[in-house]
Amino acid sequence: MWSWCKTSTEFSGRAVGDEAETPTARAVGIHLVHEGEEVNADTDENAAAERDLVRALAKQVDGVTLCAPRADDEQVSQLAGETELVTVFRRVAGIPAVTVDNADGTRQIVEHLAALGHRRLAGVGGPPASWSNRRRTAGLRAVTGRLGLELAEVGQFPPYYDGGVAAADLVLASGATAAVAYNDTMALGLLARLHARGVRIPGELSVVGIDGIPMAGMAYPALTTVQVPAQAVGRAAVDLMLDRLRDPEQPAAHRRELPVHLVVRDSTGSTPGSTSEKG
Repeated sequence: MWSWCKTSTEFSGRAVGDEAETPTARAVGIHLVHEGEEVNADTDENAAAERDLVRALAKQVDGVTLCAPRADDEQVSQLAGETELVTVFRRVAGIPAVTVDNADGTRQIVEHLAALGHRRLAGVGGPPASWSNRRRTAGLRAVTGRLGLELAEVGQFPPYYDGGVAAADLVLASGATAAVAYNDTMALGLLARLHARGVRIPGELSVVGIDGIPMAGMAYPALTTVQVPAQAVGRAAVDLMLDRLRDPEQPAAHRRELPVHLVVRDSTGSTPGSTSEKG
Protein backbone atom coordinates (compact mmCIF):
# COMPACT_ATOMS: atom_id res chain seq x y z
CA MET A 1 0.00 0.00 0.00
CA TRP A 2 1.13 3.58 -0.50
CA SER A 3 0.36 6.95 1.04
CA TRP A 4 -0.61 10.37 -0.20
CA CYS A 5 1.30 13.15 1.54
CA LYS A 6 0.06 16.69 0.82
CA THR A 7 2.61 19.34 1.74
CA SER A 8 0.90 22.52 0.57
CA THR A 9 -2.25 24.04 -0.88
CA GLU A 10 -0.97 23.77 -4.46
CA PHE A 11 -3.34 20.90 -5.03
CA SER A 12 -6.18 22.28 -2.97
CA GLY A 13 -8.02 21.26 -6.15
CA ARG A 14 -11.30 20.43 -4.49
CA ALA A 15 -11.12 22.45 -1.28
CA VAL A 16 -10.07 25.72 0.30
CA GLY A 17 -7.71 26.24 3.21
CA ASP A 18 -7.88 23.70 6.03
CA GLU A 19 -10.64 21.76 4.27
CA ALA A 20 -8.27 20.46 1.58
CA GLU A 21 -8.47 16.71 1.06
CA THR A 22 -6.51 14.10 -0.89
CA PRO A 23 -7.64 14.54 -4.50
CA THR A 24 -5.21 12.05 -6.05
CA ALA A 25 -6.77 9.20 -4.13
CA ARG A 26 -10.34 10.44 -4.31
CA ALA A 27 -10.07 11.27 -8.03
CA VAL A 28 -9.87 7.57 -8.81
CA GLY A 29 -12.33 6.49 -6.14
CA ILE A 30 -9.90 4.82 -3.73
CA HIS A 31 -8.83 5.32 -0.14
CA LEU A 32 -5.23 4.70 0.91
CA VAL A 33 -5.34 2.59 4.05
CA HIS A 34 -2.99 0.98 6.52
CA GLU A 35 -4.28 -1.26 9.30
CA GLY A 36 -7.82 -0.11 8.64
CA GLU A 37 -7.12 3.64 8.59
CA GLU A 38 -6.43 6.17 5.85
CA VAL A 39 -2.77 7.08 5.53
CA ASN A 40 -2.96 10.67 4.31
CA ALA A 41 -1.16 13.67 5.74
CA ASP A 42 -0.65 17.41 5.37
CA THR A 43 2.52 19.19 6.48
CA ASP A 44 1.19 22.70 5.77
CA GLU A 45 4.21 24.31 4.03
CA ASN A 46 6.73 22.97 6.60
CA ALA A 47 9.68 21.34 4.81
CA ALA A 48 11.16 19.82 7.99
CA ALA A 49 7.83 18.30 9.00
CA GLU A 50 7.46 17.04 5.45
CA ARG A 51 10.73 15.09 5.61
CA ASP A 52 9.95 13.65 9.04
CA LEU A 53 6.49 12.59 7.91
CA VAL A 54 7.69 10.87 4.76
CA ARG A 55 10.25 8.92 6.79
CA ALA A 56 7.60 7.90 9.30
CA LEU A 57 5.21 6.83 6.55
CA ALA A 58 7.95 4.94 4.73
CA LYS A 59 8.02 2.45 7.61
CA GLN A 60 4.33 1.67 7.11
CA VAL A 61 3.73 1.80 3.35
CA ASP A 62 5.33 0.71 0.10
CA GLY A 63 5.49 4.19 -1.41
CA VAL A 64 4.60 7.84 -0.95
CA THR A 65 3.04 10.28 -3.40
CA LEU A 66 4.37 13.69 -2.42
CA CYS A 67 2.39 16.73 -3.53
CA ALA A 68 4.28 19.99 -4.07
CA PRO A 69 7.14 19.25 -1.65
CA ARG A 70 8.90 22.25 -0.13
CA ALA A 71 12.16 20.44 0.64
CA ASP A 72 15.05 21.17 -1.73
CA ASP A 73 16.06 18.80 -4.54
CA GLU A 74 18.79 17.09 -2.54
CA GLN A 75 16.46 16.40 0.37
CA VAL A 76 13.71 15.05 -1.90
CA SER A 77 16.26 12.79 -3.59
CA GLN A 78 17.32 11.47 -0.19
CA LEU A 79 13.71 10.63 0.61
CA ALA A 80 13.41 8.80 -2.72
CA GLY A 81 16.27 6.60 -1.55
CA GLU A 82 14.23 5.56 1.49
CA THR A 83 10.89 4.72 -0.18
CA GLU A 84 9.25 4.60 -3.59
CA LEU A 85 8.39 8.23 -4.31
CA VAL A 86 6.26 10.04 -6.88
CA THR A 87 6.12 13.83 -6.83
CA VAL A 88 3.16 15.94 -7.94
CA PHE A 89 3.64 19.58 -9.05
CA ARG A 90 7.41 19.24 -8.62
CA ARG A 91 10.23 17.84 -10.73
CA VAL A 92 13.42 16.42 -9.25
CA ALA A 93 15.97 14.56 -11.35
CA GLY A 94 15.53 10.80 -11.25
CA ILE A 95 12.10 10.79 -9.56
CA PRO A 96 8.77 10.04 -11.31
CA ALA A 97 6.65 13.20 -11.43
CA VAL A 98 3.31 14.56 -12.55
CA THR A 99 3.13 18.25 -13.38
CA VAL A 100 0.95 20.60 -15.41
CA ASP A 101 1.95 22.99 -18.17
CA ASN A 102 2.47 26.16 -16.12
CA ALA A 103 4.12 27.95 -19.03
CA ASP A 104 1.09 27.49 -21.26
CA GLY A 105 -1.27 28.40 -18.43
CA THR A 106 0.43 31.74 -17.86
CA ARG A 107 0.55 32.31 -21.62
CA GLN A 108 -3.21 31.89 -21.83
CA ILE A 109 -3.75 34.31 -18.93
CA VAL A 110 -1.48 37.05 -20.28
CA GLU A 111 -2.77 36.81 -23.85
CA HIS A 112 -6.35 37.00 -22.55
CA LEU A 113 -5.59 40.11 -20.52
CA ALA A 114 -3.65 41.71 -23.36
CA ALA A 115 -6.61 41.16 -25.70
CA LEU A 116 -8.76 43.06 -23.19
CA GLY A 117 -6.43 46.04 -23.39
CA HIS A 118 -4.38 45.54 -20.22
CA ARG A 119 -0.80 46.77 -20.47
CA ARG A 120 0.39 46.65 -16.84
CA LEU A 121 -0.16 43.48 -14.83
CA ALA A 122 0.49 42.70 -11.18
CA GLY A 123 1.91 39.29 -10.31
CA VAL A 124 0.95 38.04 -6.85
CA GLY A 125 3.45 35.32 -6.03
CA GLY A 126 3.13 32.31 -3.77
CA PRO A 127 5.67 30.63 -1.48
CA PRO A 128 9.34 31.09 -2.48
CA ALA A 129 9.98 27.36 -1.99
CA SER A 130 7.21 26.39 -4.41
CA TRP A 131 8.38 24.87 -7.71
CA SER A 132 5.07 25.84 -9.32
CA ASN A 133 5.41 29.41 -8.09
CA ARG A 134 8.80 29.70 -9.76
CA ARG A 135 7.46 28.26 -13.01
CA ARG A 136 4.40 30.51 -13.01
CA THR A 137 6.49 33.61 -12.27
CA ALA A 138 8.92 32.71 -15.05
CA GLY A 139 5.98 32.24 -17.40
CA LEU A 140 4.51 35.63 -16.55
CA ARG A 141 7.86 37.30 -17.12
CA ALA A 142 8.39 35.57 -20.46
CA VAL A 143 4.98 36.30 -21.95
CA THR A 144 4.70 39.90 -20.72
CA GLY A 145 8.18 40.51 -22.11
CA ARG A 146 7.29 38.99 -25.47
CA LEU A 147 4.11 41.08 -25.73
CA GLY A 148 5.74 44.30 -24.53
CA LEU A 149 3.64 44.50 -21.34
CA GLU A 150 4.70 45.69 -17.91
CA LEU A 151 4.78 43.27 -14.98
CA ALA A 152 4.77 44.51 -11.40
CA GLU A 153 5.76 41.67 -9.06
CA VAL A 154 4.22 42.76 -5.78
CA GLY A 155 5.72 40.04 -3.60
CA GLN A 156 5.48 36.45 -2.43
CA PHE A 157 2.70 35.50 -0.05
CA PRO A 158 1.34 32.47 1.83
CA PRO A 159 -0.85 30.47 -0.59
CA TYR A 160 -4.02 31.07 1.40
CA TYR A 161 -6.99 33.42 1.42
CA ASP A 162 -5.22 35.73 3.89
CA GLY A 163 -2.23 35.90 1.56
CA GLY A 164 -4.44 37.37 -1.14
CA VAL A 165 -5.96 39.84 1.32
CA ALA A 166 -2.45 40.96 2.31
CA ALA A 167 -1.43 41.45 -1.33
CA ALA A 168 -4.43 43.52 -2.42
CA ASP A 169 -3.26 46.93 -1.24
CA LEU A 170 0.11 46.40 -2.95
CA VAL A 171 -1.65 45.46 -6.15
CA LEU A 172 -3.60 48.72 -6.07
CA ALA A 173 -0.46 50.72 -5.31
CA SER A 174 1.32 49.12 -8.29
CA GLY A 175 -0.90 50.89 -10.81
CA ALA A 176 -1.74 47.62 -12.57
CA THR A 177 -5.10 47.16 -14.25
CA ALA A 178 -5.09 43.37 -13.80
CA ALA A 179 -3.72 40.99 -11.17
CA VAL A 180 -2.64 37.38 -11.60
CA ALA A 181 -2.63 35.42 -8.34
CA TYR A 182 -0.54 32.33 -7.64
CA ASN A 183 -3.69 30.32 -6.97
CA ASP A 184 -7.47 30.66 -6.73
CA THR A 185 -7.55 30.77 -2.93
CA MET A 186 -5.32 33.84 -2.93
CA ALA A 187 -7.38 35.37 -5.74
CA LEU A 188 -10.51 35.03 -3.58
CA GLY A 189 -8.72 36.92 -0.82
CA LEU A 190 -7.80 39.60 -3.33
CA LEU A 191 -11.43 39.94 -4.39
CA ALA A 192 -12.59 40.29 -0.78
CA ARG A 193 -10.11 43.03 0.10
CA LEU A 194 -10.69 44.89 -3.17
CA HIS A 195 -14.45 44.78 -2.56
CA ALA A 196 -13.92 46.17 0.94
CA ARG A 197 -11.98 49.06 -0.57
CA GLY A 198 -14.72 49.81 -3.06
CA VAL A 199 -12.79 48.69 -6.14
CA ARG A 200 -15.03 47.60 -9.01
CA ILE A 201 -14.14 44.19 -10.44
CA PRO A 202 -13.54 44.05 -13.37
CA GLY A 203 -14.38 47.70 -14.10
CA GLU A 204 -11.29 49.06 -12.34
CA LEU A 205 -9.19 45.93 -11.89
CA SER A 206 -9.31 42.44 -13.39
CA VAL A 207 -8.33 39.41 -11.30
CA VAL A 208 -7.22 35.93 -12.42
CA GLY A 209 -6.44 32.83 -10.38
CA ILE A 210 -4.98 29.41 -11.11
CA ASP A 211 -6.29 25.95 -10.07
CA GLY A 212 -9.99 25.85 -10.90
CA ILE A 213 -11.33 25.15 -7.40
CA PRO A 214 -15.15 25.00 -7.14
CA MET A 215 -15.30 28.19 -5.08
CA ALA A 216 -13.85 30.10 -8.03
CA GLY A 217 -17.10 29.72 -9.92
CA MET A 218 -19.20 30.64 -6.88
CA ALA A 219 -17.34 33.85 -6.03
CA TYR A 220 -18.75 37.27 -6.87
CA PRO A 221 -17.76 38.13 -9.44
CA ALA A 222 -17.07 34.60 -10.67
CA LEU A 223 -13.30 34.15 -10.94
CA THR A 224 -11.48 33.75 -14.23
CA THR A 225 -8.96 30.95 -13.68
CA VAL A 226 -6.68 28.40 -15.28
CA GLN A 227 -8.26 24.98 -14.76
CA VAL A 228 -5.85 22.34 -13.47
CA PRO A 229 -7.14 18.84 -14.37
CA ALA A 230 -7.27 17.49 -10.81
CA GLN A 231 -8.68 14.07 -11.65
CA ALA A 232 -6.23 13.51 -14.49
CA VAL A 233 -3.30 14.55 -12.29
CA GLY A 234 -4.51 12.18 -9.60
CA ARG A 235 -4.87 9.27 -11.96
CA ALA A 236 -1.45 9.90 -13.48
CA ALA A 237 0.22 9.97 -10.06
CA VAL A 238 -1.48 6.73 -9.04
CA ASP A 239 -0.50 5.11 -12.34
CA LEU A 240 3.15 6.10 -11.90
CA MET A 241 3.22 4.73 -8.37
CA LEU A 242 1.56 1.46 -9.38
CA ASP A 243 4.05 1.09 -12.23
CA ARG A 244 6.92 1.54 -9.79
CA LEU A 245 5.50 -0.93 -7.29
CA ARG A 246 4.88 -3.54 -9.99
CA ASP A 247 8.35 -3.16 -11.50
CA PRO A 248 10.89 -1.36 -9.27
CA GLU A 249 13.62 -2.03 -11.85
CA GLN A 250 12.04 0.19 -14.50
CA PRO A 251 13.61 3.62 -15.12
CA ALA A 252 12.51 5.96 -12.35
CA ALA A 253 12.56 9.28 -14.17
CA HIS A 254 9.21 8.91 -15.93
CA ARG A 255 7.36 12.23 -16.10
CA ARG A 256 3.94 13.35 -17.23
CA GLU A 257 2.99 16.95 -17.95
CA LEU A 258 -0.73 17.58 -18.38
CA PRO A 259 -2.39 20.47 -20.25
CA VAL A 260 -4.40 23.25 -18.59
CA HIS A 261 -7.00 25.62 -19.99
CA LEU A 262 -8.30 29.10 -19.26
CA VAL A 263 -11.85 29.45 -17.94
CA VAL A 264 -13.06 33.00 -18.58
CA ARG A 265 -15.58 34.36 -16.09
CA ASP A 266 -16.72 37.72 -14.76
CA SER A 267 -13.60 38.84 -12.88
CA THR A 268 -11.81 39.92 -16.07
CA GLY A 269 -12.86 42.63 -18.47
CA SER A 270 -11.64 45.42 -20.69
CA THR A 271 -9.70 48.32 -19.30
CA PRO A 272 -11.63 51.61 -19.28
CA GLY A 273 -11.34 53.31 -22.65
CA SER A 274 -9.60 50.38 -24.32
CA THR A 275 -10.22 49.44 -27.94
CA SER A 276 -11.67 46.08 -26.90
CA GLU A 277 -14.19 47.83 -24.63
CA LYS A 278 -15.35 50.20 -27.36
CA GLY A 279 -15.65 47.37 -29.86
